[in-house]
Amino acid sequence: MTCENKIVIVTGAASGMGLATTRLLRDQGATVYAVDRQEVALHAACAACGAIPSVVDITSSRACDELVARVVEEQGRLDGIANFAGVLKRTGILDCSDEEFDFVMETNVKGCFYLCRAAARVMVAQGAGSIVNISSIWSDVAAPGVLAYCVSKGAVSQITRSAALDLAGTGVRVNEVRPGETKTPMLASERGRALTPEEIDGKLQQIAATIPEQRLAEPEEIAAAALFLLSDASSYMQGASITVDGAYTAC
Repeated sequence: MTCENKIVIVTGAASGMGLATTRLLRDQGATVYAVDRQEVALHAACAACGAIPSVVDITSSRACDELVARVVEEQGRLDGIANFAGVLKRTGILDCSDEEFDFVMETNVKGCFYLCRAAARVMVAQGAGSIVNISSIWSDVAAPGVLAYCVSKGAVSQITRSAALDLAGTGVRVNEVRPGETKTPMLASERGRALTPEEIDGKLQQIAATIPEQRLAEPEEIAAAALFLLSDASSYMQGASITVDGAYTAC
């Protein structure tokens, strides 16, 4: 299960699961184009691991096309893409505004679609490639108070399955990872105000208590699943989901 010498794009690479995946790929000898909108954090992360920073707004179709074209121009090919970029708003059906809904869908759904399409066009011409989308356990079981996020992750799962059927037999694979509750900045975000470290720790402990494994996932554990799907070890997986949730959805 190696990605040595592969050319990979990772979005949401400045923090959390995207950063963990970028580091893991770099440790294996992959060339990684690390994508995020957080310029300072992204450049610091890339300086530490040797990834190539790319400040890109993935809600722009043109920007996504240009990113993929740049990678191919500089490297001659694109072997994989991991779509980790995502946002969340903690509002439910009664209080989710038009603006909040659109904000989440623009990044989580349109951004994923734009990058999948741009990558697929290049990969089909190559006859090979792996697209890995990051959905969520909430694409299936849902949760209260995060309506737009749940809807968006359900859409990501459908993008994955539909694209996999469209690309079957071309040498291009499309699969997804469905993380459960993971120790990332997003887990403590959007809670009405900035929480103190003690409050964050207490909230994370509360969440961990709802999981059969009694702990949160580490970002590196999600990265390992993404690495498997990016590698040739998953060569017969197409349109599949890997759920990494400590048995949360097994209940």
